[in-house]
Formats: sequence, C-alpha cells, structure tokens
Amino acid sequence: MADETIVPKKKGAMSVSEAGRKGGQTVRDKYGHAFYEEIGKKGGETVKAERGRAFYEQIGKKGGDTVKAERGAGFYEQIGKKGGETVKAERGTPFYEEIGKKGGHKVRSLIEEGKKAALEAQKVPSEGTPVSTEAPAADRTES
Repeated sequence: MADETIVPKKKGAMSVSEAGRKGGQTVRDKYGHAFYEEIGKKGGETVKAERGRAFYEQIGKKGGDTVKAERGAGFYEQIGKKGGETVKAERGTPFYEEIGKKGGHKVRSLIEEGKKAALEAQKVPSEGTPVSTEAPAADRTES
C-alpha cells in the first residue's frame, strides 16, 4: 500500500469558502455596497456586448426551467400572488388602476398604429401590380 501521509489541519486554517467570504466582507467594508453595483453593471454590459440579448434569454429560460422542475409550476403562482400583495400593500389599489389605464392606452395606440400600417400597406402597390380604386365587379351595382 502506498504511504499516505495525513497532513493535520493547522490551527486557524481557513477553507476556501471562508477565505472568500472574509475577503468579500473586507472589500465591502472598504468600498461599500455601491462598488458591487458598479462592477456588476460593468460586467453585465460587457457580457451583453460580447454575447447579446439572446444569451440572457437563454440563461433565464434555463434557470426558470430548473426552478419549475424543482418546485413545480405552482411555485410561480405563489410568488406572483405574494409579490402582488406586497405591491398592493406598499402602493395601494390606485396604483393598479393607474397602470391598468396606462396599459389600456398603450394597447389602444398599438391597435391604431397597426390599422394605419395595414391601410398604408394596402395603398402601396407591390412591384408590377396595378392599383385599382374601383370596387370589384361583384360589388358594383348597375344604375
């Protein structure tokens, strides 16, 4: 059998996770919370520039699928309800009325834009297709 030497743990020795935690606390105490926000934002912008929006969609879906598999689809219902109750307690019912109106106005304007775009598309002839302003023969009435 191979000669196995057991190295005793030195008194006061730290694990890697303990050392990391201690180092993180030291940096936090020295630079503050805003430092982490700043470097996190810079890192996020760098990743976005290198990998694009699709990367975030992909990892978000992967994380969501993992949570769904671990906790079930009902979990999202629970946290959504909890979040809604928290917002209601903090901002009150008028907040929901306000955002509902904003959403309704947005939907209305999008519908109007869609109708305008459809009309414009009908007005613009495709290449080589003549545009007729006359009603089709079946729709014309003889006087």
